[in-house]
Amino acid sequence: MSAWLRDESPLSPGMSDDERRTDIFGLLRDEGRHHTARVTPAGAEWLASAGPYSRSTLSLWTAHPTAPAVLPCGSAFDVVNAPAIFGRRMLDRLWSDGPGSGPVAAYRGRTLLFTAPGTAQRLPSLLSWEEWGGSGNSGRETAPPPLLCHGTGDAVTVPPLSPGPASGPRWLVAPDTRHPWLPGPDVLLWACVRAARDQTASGTGSVPRPRTAPEPSTGAVVGAAARLPQSCS
Repeated sequence: MSAWLRDESPLSPGMSDDERRTDIFGLLRDEGRHHTARVTPAGAEWLASAGPYSRSTLSLWTAHPTAPAVLPCGSAFDVVNAPAIFGRRMLDRLWSDGPGSGPVAAYRGRTLLFTAPGTAQRLPSLLSWEEWGGSGNSGRETAPPPLLCHGTGDAVTVPPLSPGPASGPRWLVAPDTRHPWLPGPDVLLWACVRAARDQTASGTGSVPRPRTAPEPSTGAVVGAAARLPQSCS
């Protein structure tokens, strides 16, 4: 995986977007081969394709490579937004026992798993059909903590292409291809069940489930529409 453009890289105001992108991507290939969890040129193209103005998005990242960006869900990807610890358990299971994951980000105590479009709509119903145990039923997995599903009509804050402040969003698994593989709702359900099993085995129990979906952490997820994102639980 590659690093994104350095802050000091020259940008000529007279260059076209295509010429500027060519120079930027050349720098990326030459400078960042040894870095991990950083976006490659192809990954940046994929992220930009989520919005209607991909060239403008790439130009903005050219000028501000260390700034987070807000991208719409539902076209290139959906996002499943989990509490940090449970999200890490899901990610561990996806990589140790499953097919792997798509891009994954972390921000303000949440883990954002990028998934196939349509996952935000289907995953809540799959989770509702699952038979979860309670504290008095050790034969079943404890129910997962509330998850948020972001799909069409929602937007998320994604980490900068070049690492910014340590307290800001960061990539755990950075996008590195123009067409990354993204898990669908069935794979996410599988990961939830196994993460819940780990949660039960560790004795951490379940976070109480609210009657309505909780608001995302301030700045972590920005709604593109007035409605709340769907609760996956």
